Order: sequence, then structure tokens, then C-alpha cells
Amino acid sequence: MFIAGLSHKTAPIEIREKFYLNPIQQDLLLSELKNHPLVMESFVLSTCNRVEVYLKRADVSVDSSFVVSLIAKIKKISFDFDVNSYIYTYEGAGALGHLLRVSCGLESLVLGEKQILGQVRHAVERARESGTLSRHFNLLTNLAIRTGKKAQHETAIGHGGSSISWAAVEMAEKAVGNLQDKSVLVIGAGKMGEIALSHLHDLGVKKIFLMNRTGEKAGDLATRYNGIAASFWNIKEILNEVDVCFCAVGAPHYILDKEKIADIMQTRQGRKLVLIDISMPRNIDPQVKTLGPQVHLSSIDDLHEVVDNSMKKRESALAQVEGIIRQKILEFDAKILKLQNNPHSDFFRAPRVSG
Repeated sequence: MFIAGLSHKTAPIEIREKFYLNPIQQDLLLSELKNHPLVMESFVLSTCNRVEVYLKRADVSVDSSFVVSLIAKIKKISFDFDVNSYIYTYEGAGALGHLLRVSCGLESLVLGEKQILGQVRHAVERARESGTLSRHFNLLTNLAIRTGKKAQHETAIGHGGSSISWAAVEMAEKAVGNLQDKSVLVIGAGKMGEIALSHLHDLGVKKIFLMNRTGEKAGDLATRYNGIAASFWNIKEILNEVDVCFCAVGAPHYILDKEKIADIMQTRQGRKLVLIDISMPRNIDPQVKTLGPQVHLSSIDDLHEVVDNSMKKRESALAQVEGIIRQKILEFDAKILKLQNNPHSDFFRAPRVSG
């Protein structure tokens, strides 16, 4: 087993967004891996905070350079910087331990993040539909998902807020104070946008606008969370009114550029506008930060300020989760030993993770 990837721990957002793989690109990469004679099984995990390629390989020539070159080919780009300074690799027992830590939320920006388990599950389902999972990775990924569930259900690792969207709402409160008497715009009705809506609704925010490419979905979510579905055609008027804007779209380009925000600020009569971009790739031009102190722009990488202050509540659960991971690794070892004793199995058992 071999992993090559990068995450918020090794690469800033401007590097991660270059590697980010949308669903179509993930399918293309899986197709390339399926057809390669030295790749036996694979799946791909691409989120706002990590891109990781998991492989069962037949030869060590399938390395990080191999993975990076395939990503560059799929995205039709070239990397004009030292990629190796951002990429990490794991193999054998280290790869197994890393996957379980990821599934439990121990490698997330927000410790104990619950969404990562669903993202792992979706990555596995995509690989299964693409035909890149077989006997051993089916066993491996099922173990990872069960381990993540056990950690969430039996420990306090996900106590309280445990998502990027939650951290974004916390940051907004830090910037403008209590949100109850504020007006807020959420752009994007995907999973992150919906979680943000849920937090804002629970806080009793006075007025919530929701914009989405699909008007029907925006309408349904707006109804559920006491919000107002709005059209992109009215974005300038709404941004002139609101105090905070959360952007969770994931479009391949900036939907709010410096010029548009500059125009809006001219009509706000000095009122602060807080913009929090939790999209991957980013959808608000980072140059917006240069417009002056009344414009507050944050991205995913800025959320560590909020996250660091809340982590102490979950640190007590770390030992429990690490214990669960060790137990699951022993279970996996036992199952692999059983497969090894089967003469029809071609799996090479990696050494056991220590500790």
C-alpha cells in the first residue's frame, strides 16, 4: 500500500487548489490508474484540505513523482515549483495508520471533523464504481469507515463544533460580534453551505440570504432554515445590505473579484463587510484584501485562529481514538494473515504499526 498526497499541514491554499481534483478529474485519474499495469487497486481523496492518492502498487517505481505527473496530465497543467516540498508519502503500515487517522478526523484542520468520514465514503464509492477497488482495498476501506464511525460514536473527538463551516461562523462572530442582529449571505447550497446555514439558523441570525446555481435547491434550503433564496443577478444589492458573506461554491474561477467588491464598498458608507471564502478552489479574489480595513477577507487557512482556541475540548479524546486505531489495525492484520494463508491471495502483508 502506498499513499502520495498533500494537505493543509504541508501546503498553503494557493498550492492545494492547484492539486484539487473536481469529480470529473477524479474519475479521469481513477481511469488512468485502473489502466496502469503496475497499479492493482486505488482510490482518490480530494477535499478542501487534502488531495491524497491511495494505491496498491506492484512496483516501487509507482512513487510520488508518478502520482504528481498523472495529476498534472489530468488537470492539463505543469507545476513550475518544487512539488516535493509539499508532498508526503506513506507506505505499508504507515499508510494504513494514516488512512485510519484521516477517517477519524485526527488529520483534519478541525480536530475530529465529522465531514471527512463522509468524504472518505464518497471516495470509496467513486472508486468502486470506477472498478479500481478489489479484494484488499474493499477490506481496507471498510475498516477505515468503521473506525471513523467508532471514534465519532464512542469518544468526544467531535464534541461541539467540528466542521470548516462551523469554524467559519465562529470567525464571523469574532469579526463582527453577535450575529443575531446581522444580515448574512451564504453563496453555495452544497454540503458546506448547508452546514453553515444550519449553524446560522441555530444562532438565530436575523436575516439569511442564500444563493446557488440551482435555484430549486436554494429555495428548499432557504425554506428549511428560515432564509431567503436570492438570485446571482442581485448579488451587488445583497452584498450592499449584508454584514457577512460566506462563499462555499467551488467554481473554477473567482465569482467575486476586487473590482466588484470595490464598487460595492463605495455604496456601503464605511460599513464593514466580512467575506469568508471556504471554497476549494477559492472563489473570492485574494486581492480583495487590499481594499482597506473595512473589508475583511478570510480563507480556509485563516480558520486556524478559531480552531486552535477550541481544540482543548477535544484533546482528551485523542488517546481513546488512538486506542481504537491500534485495535482496528490488529483486526486488519488478522484478516490479512487469513488471506495470506489462502494460496489464491497475492497480498503482501505490511509490517504492523508500532505503538
